[in-house]
Amino acid sequence: MAFNWQTFQTRALTAVVFVAVMLTGLLWNHWSFFILFSLIHFGCWWEYFKLTEKNYQAAFHIYTKLGFMLLGYGLMLWFCGDAYRLGNYLISDNFSLPVSAAGFILAITGIFRQGPLHLHAFGMALLGIFYISLSWGMMISLYTTTDLYLRSTYFVFSPGTLPILVIAGIWINDTMAYIVGSLIGKTPLSKVSPKKTWEGTVGGIVLAVVVTGLLAPLIMTGRIGQAYFVFVASVALLAAVTGTFGDLLESKLKRMAGVKDSGSLMPGHGGFLDRFDSLLPATVFVWIYIQLLRV
Repeated sequence: MAFNWQTFQTRALTAVVFVAVMLTGLLWNHWSFFILFSLIHFGCWWEYFKLTEKNYQAAFHIYTKLGFMLLGYGLMLWFCGDAYRLGNYLISDNFSLPVSAAGFILAITGIFRQGPLHLHAFGMALLGIFYISLSWGMMISLYTTTDLYLRSTYFVFSPGTLPILVIAGIWINDTMAYIVGSLIGKTPLSKVSPKKTWEGTVGGIVLAVVVTGLLAPLIMTGRIGQAYFVFVASVALLAAVTGTFGDLLESKLKRMAGVKDSGSLMPGHGGFLDRFDSLLPATVFVWIYIQLLRV
């Protein structure tokens, strides 16, 4: 295939803008983080509805779509910690329930206005609350988790360190899996994503664990010892493995819908779900893993 300079420029420029926006949201402060993932939340929902409608040849009323988005957003707000206040009002205590209630009313209104209810499509919409909103709620929770006492070891993090660890593990895994797969990949991983190979997948996971572990001293605060390395490596391992399954899941949804990309947010790179499909399940499993370690 001949090299297309214009396509390369478009993809490169889009990637630079994407990285700049992500780093600003991740590193500025807790409000930039919250705004970033609020936008990602609604973007993922919009594309999820598009895929669901194509998969089941159904059409959701706009009220139904907005209702489910707000219902899920209320769940996401419930995970906001003490740092998220508007004046003296905690977002989790004062805004989560009203937002969810407004979403529920909108969703019910839309269901009655759209005519016959497609049960399978409606069921998929309900799953979106767990697939999208619960995941991003847990991501908000990870941002404010700064001190952990896990199995007799006290870990100290800067705010936002845990989300960065998860995202770094996934990005390194994706990059290394592509490189290793391009060099030595021969065995297809799944029919859902024919370009992925077992060699690339395993190589990406191993290198994600090693590289993220080696980067730990740059992003961890306090004493760096074996326990820190083991913890960081285990988070990277969990993020890389579950992120791979997340990528395959979204590829399956797109294949069922007969589309290449979930959206067109980023020319040459796809939409919200294309960019964050791996992060959705990885966030959930890392959050659960940390809660289990606390026991």
